[in-house]
Amino acid sequence: MSDKNTPQPSDKRQLLLDTAERLIAQNGFQGLSMHKLATQAGLAAGTIYRYFNDKDDLVEAVRLHVLQRVAVMVQQGVESDMPIKQQFILIWKNVAHLTSTKTEIDTILNRIQYEALPTTTRRHTEQERQLFGKIEKLFNQGKAQGIFKPLDNHILASLSLDVSLALARKHALGCYTVTESALESAIEASWDAVILH
Repeated sequence: MSDKNTPQPSDKRQLLLDTAERLIAQNGFQGLSMHKLATQAGLAAGTIYRYFNDKDDLVEAVRLHVLQRVAVMVQQGVESDMPIKQQFILIWKNVAHLTSTKTEIDTILNRIQYEALPTTTRRHTEQERQLFGKIEKLFNQGKAQGIFKPLDNHILASLSLDVSLALARKHALGCYTVTESALESAIEASWDAVILH
């Protein structure tokens, strides 16, 4: 009979993912060691290898874990039957509000680190397209309706939504305070950058 306080296998995997994410946010990838992870998680070092083949496998799992959480938060409340601009504004505001808790700030900081990894592959790109399906659909609908410029969705995202993430990151780091007025102006400027004139 197992103790109710003993983490179950899926709980241990989640604990390792959460701890690794926190360590990466604090110290970067170079600061993540399997020994440090095990110590911080309160588990034996060998336990890590029950769930992950090696450090690369762990980092990939954390990357996917972060992406899934970001995708849910960023696309929250977005429905394809909403007007295109309303969807766009809601996504922008969702990103801006990612800085409301320490966990969400860590998520933003980690997201940027994962984008800088040299291991991004076509499979990673496809995973992101699926996870951020509402954004893909938004851009595709907007182009079909003649609202957005006929550019690749990655370019549209870079010209608009990546800006919201950069501003949220600066806000989280205390480099810049995003007021409600500044946010509204940024959203309008971003919208203007991607629509047909």
